[in-house]
Amino acid sequence: MRAVVYDAPRAQPRVEEVPEPGPGEHGAVVRVVATGVCRSDWHGFVCACGTCAMCAQGDGQVCERQTQPGFMHWGSWAELVRIDHADVNLVALPDDVEAVAAAALGCRVATAFRAVVDVGRVAAGEWVAVHGCGGVGLAAILVAAAAGARVVALDPDPRARELAAEAGADVVLDAADGAEAVRAATGGGAHLSLDAIGDAGALDASLEGLRRRGRHVQVGLLPDPPPVPMHLVIAGELAVLGSHGMPAHAYPRLLALGLPIGRLVTRRIGLDDAPAALVSPAAGGITVIEP
Repeated sequence: MRAVVYDAPRAQPRVEEVPEPGPGEHGAVVRVVATGVCRSDWHGFVCACGTCAMCAQGDGQVCERQTQPGFMHWGSWAELVRIDHADVNLVALPDDVEAVAAAALGCRVATAFRAVVDVGRVAAGEWVAVHGCGGVGLAAILVAAAAGARVVALDPDPRARELAAEAGADVVLDAADGAEAVRAATGGGAHLSLDAIGDAGALDASLEGLRRRGRHVQVGLLPDPPPVPMHLVIAGELAVLGSHGMPAHAYPRLLALGLPIGRLVTRRIGLDDAPAALVSPAAGGITVIEP
């Protein structure tokens, strides 16, 4: 089969012919019709083992023996992909969900759903601030709006801000406007705020833009451990939370929202164009590979 391969960290990816994978014990092999591209492909996707203490309580997203397709074994940028522990990691796709939309769910939308709904505990009528309007940020806007929240979105890129408005953000701001603009737009600060990009400046702005007893959810991965303005956390009794992916069993709740995922897909490419897409991700929206 054809697949995108690389030999070492920071090595240039390329398309090659490789042996087809076998299912292994308790696994399955899936033919890839569509698969997504996002910045987390630099880090890895988490699959659960289904048997550890975390999995037993329904928290497969923090599985003690998690595996990462594309890093610990071959991933989905290929014609076929092996999925271990298929009973806990495969999800039946409803007939009315197209393959491209399903590919967009992985990482971005699933991550956003857990961050906003399960970790952030969003409530109808609340203000949600989303810092960073890439794939995860745009998905967070869709999820928050579907939950009845009002959304203020921030990004330095005009195209990303345009996409945020199309996704349903009530207020769209340049990231340079910062926390003061968020507080003004929300009448005193957001109830829930997300750093969806992984940037120390976004983290600070997110905390500074919260109202008292607000909730910050860190979704984006930062390259280095950031200083956290704990004086703001203490004085405002802010909650600082981390969110990591989403367990497979939560997909039915996510799909039940009926989110217009297709509108987030701005580029569809073949396998030969995938290496360039990984090295230089497109600005705004979601890129989907169709092998």
